[in-house]
Amino acid sequence: MKLKGFPYTTLIPKKKNYYKMIKTINYNFQQLAIIIKSNYQKDGIEFFTPNEYSQQLAYMAHKKGKKIDAHIHNKVTRDVHLTQEVLLIRKGKLRVDFYTQQKEYIESTILESGDVILLASGGHGFEVLEDLEMIEIKQGPYLGDEDKTRFQHISENNIVIN
Repeated sequence: MKLKGFPYTTLIPKKKNYYKMIKTINYNFQQLAIIIKSNYQKDGIEFFTPNEYSQQLAYMAHKKGKKIDAHIHNKVTRDVHLTQEVLLIRKGKLRVDFYTQQKEYIESTILESGDVILLASGGHGFEVLEDLEMIEIKQGPYLGDEDKTRFQHISENNIVIN
C-alpha cells in the first residue's frame, strides 16, 4: 500500500477498513503515536501497546452481564524515563503535529470527536481547529518545567496532513 508520507505513517490492515480505524505514526523504526479513531469497534479486549510501554492503551467491548473479576493493583516499582500521554477528544477538532526527538517536523494528522491518541515518543504540538474539549491522561508526578522542552511550531505553509 503506497501512502503519502510513507514510511512515516503506518496503517495496520488487520481486517476490512481496519486501517481507517487504527493508525500508528512511526519514524526511523520508532513508534511516535497510536491513534484509535472513533469508529473503531471489536468484541472483547485489544491492547495496542507493547508490554514495555509505561502507558498501556487498550480497547474493551463487552456484552451486558459480562463480569470483570474484582481486583486490586499490586504495588510495583516501575522505572519511567519518558512521559507518555493519552488524549481523548470529547468534542471538536485538533491537529497534531509530530516531531522527532531532535525537534524536526515529520507530519500532522487531524483528530475528531471520539478519537483517542497515545503519544508514545518524539515531540508533538497542537492546533485547535474547532472548539475543543479533551481529556489528557499521563504519568505523574508532574515536574513543571523539568517535564518538557518547548520549541517553535512548524510554519503553516509546511504542514503535511496524513
